[in-house]
Amino acid sequence: MTARSNLRIVVIAPLRFPIRRPHAGGLESAVWNEVHQLRARGHEVTLIAPEGSDGAAITIPALTWPTGSRPTDDSYPPSYLDRSVPALDRALDVIAATPEHFDVISNHCLHGLPLQRAGGLGVPMVSTLHTPVDDDLVHAHASATGYRSSFLSVSEFTRREWAAAGVTSSVLPNAVDPIAWPLGPGGSDLVWFGRIVPEKAPHLAIEVAERLGRRLIIAGRIGDADYAERFVLPRVGAGVRYIGQLAPHELAALVGRSACSIATPVWDEPFGLVAPEALMCGTPVASFAVGGVAEIAGASLGMATAPRLDTETLAERAAGLIEQAENDATFRPSIRDQARTRFSLPARIDALERHFAAVIDDHAVVRERAA
Repeated sequence: MTARSNLRIVVIAPLRFPIRRPHAGGLESAVWNEVHQLRARGHEVTLIAPEGSDGAAITIPALTWPTGSRPTDDSYPPSYLDRSVPALDRALDVIAATPEHFDVISNHCLHGLPLQRAGGLGVPMVSTLHTPVDDDLVHAHASATGYRSSFLSVSEFTRREWAAAGVTSSVLPNAVDPIAWPLGPGGSDLVWFGRIVPEKAPHLAIEVAERLGRRLIIAGRIGDADYAERFVLPRVGAGVRYIGQLAPHELAALVGRSACSIATPVWDEPFGLVAPEALMCGTPVASFAVGGVAEIAGASLGMATAPRLDTETLAERAAGLIEQAENDATFRPSIRDQARTRFSLPARIDALERHFAAVIDDHAVVRERAA
């Protein structure tokens, strides 16, 4: 089988948010782009995703939170186990009943059920590791029988972390659509964008902006209202502007007209999609060096890092990048050129197609031997 043969692909999305634009987060963006690109290449994609997702063939009930509770990005309401997971189980029953209708499963779900059932579905599965090690996923994979899932990791850092837990994977980084993130002219403001949650720590970006004496624009969905109301929103004012969640083209335009993107993850970020997105716009990035972010920075023009929580050094790194962009008209175009080489979405889909083809061929060999 050639890598570009038209395939019948099942994509299993995470169950928290609909897969649609504007994207709830980097994971949802990655899944949406994968589905969009695969369909554009002629593959038949059966998307299993929450209600409200673009082009979902099998829908999973949306999460419902009890009256009076505040949704967060790091917890689930009772409806997750009561309704969402059983619906996913029924969707997997559909695949298991008609495996001849599908060639491969691309699993992005953060629940262990697909991994646990992988060997009984009759269709080879490729699961992408987007998160730090999750013991439930490790145990689900270990408990599977038969032809279990193979794995891809979004960074070398993530590969090593999961390998230590007994899960072997190959590295296939996340990627950015160069058409959706065009080269921008730059500007004088700083930008912070992403989910507004404690582990992303936008309040530290405010400290960096204050040190530099520049205005900071914050864009993104509030994923933890308590955190936002305590540490971020009270500091919005003359030097800090919060503009909410933007449509993709609006966000790309904002990033492209910014002097520098400030990224402040304080957890071990498995990848860190905001950095390649900004770099694709030609906008330099100053970030804490955590998790997979250090890999991105290590070979990226226009990106500099500081130790976790060190806002003084981060401000110095940002100032140096801004000065270079102001004094060198070729700096921003060069940043984009290298980002296109390293993080182009079409190139990632090329590699994904090759991986699918290899897994499908391997699965066929195993079945022939078993027969």
